[in-house]
Amino acid sequence: MANSKNRERSGFSDVQRSARLSVAPMMDWTDRHCRYLHRLLSRETLLYTEMVTAPALVRGGALHLLEFNAEEHPVALQLGGSDPGELAEAARLGAEAGYDEINLNCGCPSDRVQSGAFGAVLMQTPELVADCVAAMRETVDVEVTVKCRIGVDEQEPEEVLPEFLEKIRAAGCGRVTIHARKAWLQGLSPKENRDVPPLDYELVHRMKAAFPDLHVSLNGGIATLAEAKAHLDRGLDGVMVGRAAYHQPADVLCAADPEIYGTGSVSDPAESVRQMLPYIEARLSEGARLNQITRHMLGLFAGKPGARQWRRMLSEGACRAGAGPELVEEALVQVGKRAAA
Repeated sequence: MANSKNRERSGFSDVQRSARLSVAPMMDWTDRHCRYLHRLLSRETLLYTEMVTAPALVRGGALHLLEFNAEEHPVALQLGGSDPGELAEAARLGAEAGYDEINLNCGCPSDRVQSGAFGAVLMQTPELVADCVAAMRETVDVEVTVKCRIGVDEQEPEEVLPEFLEKIRAAGCGRVTIHARKAWLQGLSPKENRDVPPLDYELVHRMKAAFPDLHVSLNGGIATLAEAKAHLDRGLDGVMVGRAAYHQPADVLCAADPEIYGTGSVSDPAESVRQMLPYIEARLSEGARLNQITRHMLGLFAGKPGARQWRRMLSEGACRAGAGPELVEEALVQVGKRAAA
């Protein structure tokens, strides 16, 4: 597990700067293997864990959920919960593990999350969210942030969102990521909640104008680096990209450092694959299976020559007993042949 010394050595103390572009926390997707790959593509972008519930850490003692690689910095831990004391303890565990930021999930609409009285349902109780933020802020030195929706169910976003932001700001939250859609807690599945409610980017821009001291990031439907830059150019502090960064990671992340941060150069996805090989070998020696890692790499060459063969070779071969880095090397060779043809 990483620790605070890892964080100090990482050179990324300015998390707000890194938050100009971030990869969204996505359940079953943004695990440590995914984040390691994304970090090879971009040195600057802020990465988020999958949501980890405070009860799992505090009551269940599932500290293995906090494990990550020091190379992932800057990396933020997203917590789910609604009990201020429990969240404060979970935040302490996360800070001690070395995370650069603790983020509170107020946006997930799944039934499982609702039954635990956290996630998007917290949009209905801004006072409770403020109490949670204050408790975490009192416990940890790293920044405490919030990810939310513009509202839920029949709420009027233009009315409830400013109140929500006012309360969390007063509790000490200086940075918020707003998914620019409502969440419908009844009637829509989690997948539908990512697509069906209409996006309202303009509302998020109005919130930035109304709360100029808040660091405001926009989330929801951003598919390209050019779209992200357009919102930054209009005055938002950050943009969070979700599914596009997962399914076409090279398109979003390879040019992020020079385009968004003015540092480094465009990274090469093929070189990133080669840099993944020692990591893969190390994880396999610890008992991981190859497909647990390569499933996050399937879209790396999306839209490029050889992409289909790359996906096929990894999808079919990584599940086989004894599969190792040599399979990834061979798939990369085939990509190179197609690109040269």
